[in-house]
Parts: sequence; structure tokens; C-alpha cells
Amino acid sequence: MDYSKTAPDTSLRRVVLTVALANLSYFFFEFAVAKRIGSVSLFADSIDFLEDTAINLLILSALRWSPRHRARVGMLLSGVMLIPGVASLWTAWQKLISPIPPEPWMLSATGLGALVVNLGCALLLTRFRHHSGSLTKAAFLSARNDALANLAVIAAGLITLRWASAWPDLVVGLGIAAMNADAAMTVLKAARTEHSSAVV
Repeated sequence: MDYSKTAPDTSLRRVVLTVALANLSYFFFEFAVAKRIGSVSLFADSIDFLEDTAINLLILSALRWSPRHRARVGMLLSGVMLIPGVASLWTAWQKLISPIPPEPWMLSATGLGALVVNLGCALLLTRFRHHSGSLTKAAFLSARNDALANLAVIAAGLITLRWASAWPDLVVGLGIAAMNADAAMTVLKAARTEHSSAVV
């Protein structure tokens, strides 16, 4: 097999590394805020930032592999993408036991910051989303879904500001978990197709 045909260009590797570092940086900040104000949605989103870091670092290491090996990594990533959902369900259960609403201004402001980071990452990855199959598809879908989730987090904060309840935050956290599950299935389907059609 001619591996030179599957070698990534320098710009893609630079973009993937930039996205990974951006996600890792915001994970630490958002996780700290989530723990401080007891937010399910911010917790789910912060773990999602960590997941995106792992996805992009795996992509960075796998870009030079053959299509069949990249497809196998894509299958692995589909499982990784489910991790935030599991963590979110556990956090949601804890919130149901003690339904204290999070501080709304910090919830919305942190969600806005996450939105800026994710929109930037999604824009960087847009032109590469069909490059290297399921690998960059996983990265693009994660960034896109995260941006949509951040809008919901901001809305939850604004609703909580008017209606002091833990439910908006809880519902958004569960929605983020469902969104990640859907994206994971999309990546898994693409990876299976690539794996079955790849030439050994």
C-alpha cells in the first residue's frame, strides 16, 4: 500500500493540535466552575471538552495510518464519545437527590465562553471534516454538537435566573448526553463502512 497517499498535510495536523489544546484548556476552567456551582450541564460539557481533547490527540497520532487502521480508531472514538454521557447520567442522578439550582450568571457566562471556544474549533475543522474519514468526522461532530450544547447551557442559565429551579440545568445536561450518543453512532457507522471497504 502507498502510505504517502494517506499522509495528512501539515495544516490539518496543526489544526487538530490547536483544537486539542483549546479543549484541554477550557476543560479545567469549566470543570472547576461546574463543581463550584453544582451544575449538571457544565459538568457534562466540561467532561465533553476532555473527551474532545482525547479524540483530537488520537486523530493526530492516527492520521498517518492506513485507511483500515484509521477506521478502527474511528470505532474506538465512537466509544470514547459515549463517556461524557455516562458521567452526565451519574451527575444528573446526584442532582435529583439534591435539586439545588446552580448560580445562573456563572452558568450562562461559562456556557458563553465554551460557545466561543467550540465555534472557533468547529470553524477550524469545517474544511477538514471529510478528510481522513471517520477521524475528522468525529472531531467536527464533537465541536459542532458542543456549540449547540453551549447555547442550551446559556439558555438554562437565563431560565434559572427567572425561575429558581434545578430542572433547566438538569434537562440540558441530559440533552448533552443524548447528543453525544447520537454523534457516537454516526461516527461508528462511518468507521464500519470505511473498515469494510478499505483495501488491506
